[in-house]
Amino acid sequence: MRAILTYHSIDASGSPISIDPLAFARHVEFLAAGRVRVLPLAELVARDAEEDAVALTFDDGCQNFAEEAWPRLAEHGLPATMFVVTRRVGTDNAWGGRDEPKIPRLPLLGWDALGKLAAAGLELGAHGRTHARLEKCADAELVDEIEGSAADLAERTGRRPASFCYPYGDFDERAVARVKATFARACTTELRVLAPAEDAWRLPRLDAYYLCAPGRLEGFGTPAFARYLKARGALRRLRGLLPG
Repeated sequence: MRAILTYHSIDASGSPISIDPLAFARHVEFLAAGRVRVLPLAELVARDAEEDAVALTFDDGCQNFAEEAWPRLAEHGLPATMFVVTRRVGTDNAWGGRDEPKIPRLPLLGWDALGKLAAAGLELGAHGRTHARLEKCADAELVDEIEGSAADLAERTGRRPASFCYPYGDFDERAVARVKATFARACTTELRVLAPAEDAWRLPRLDAYYLCAPGRLEGFGTPAFARYLKARGALRRLRGLLPG
């Protein structure tokens, strides 16, 4: 079983984008033990589907990543990818200046901190310039969000990103085509493990929010874990069909 894990904020708020620091510490302890390999994102996608392996991704660039996540990951040599909202660097996650219900307003890392993390081995990917919903963007805005975020990272870090993450998991064929022309791979929010063959620009991920309970991630690769993901994925799809 192969999967891409998604984290956002490491905090104790209990919000849908948060995982408690103690739960995250359990995740790292389990992953560092070696039963499940932790690979860079690009390497995971190319691996044999029969191997139990994960890649770790962090969306948005929350400041608490540097305080709570990176020291633990670095201690064990675990690779990770962070998707950066390039025109919000150093500000906060109130996309468009608006707070979202049940989502805490969180400070985001600045360029200096991102540069130091990249130099220490963190892969920086793009998450758009403003975290806009790409399906709702006009063509020119779509190009600016996708290609502009790659240009921003290249200019500010000296490294052109190879990975992209669709904000909110929203995309259409225009967005996929533009991302495909700009990046080597892209992640969605589709909740499932990787199939033997995947479209590199529509990669599914597992939201760590659903794996916080003690023992949940530790079951990775088992039939019980697969059944849990199937049920959770069905619930998410059902919610997506409900009005509002």
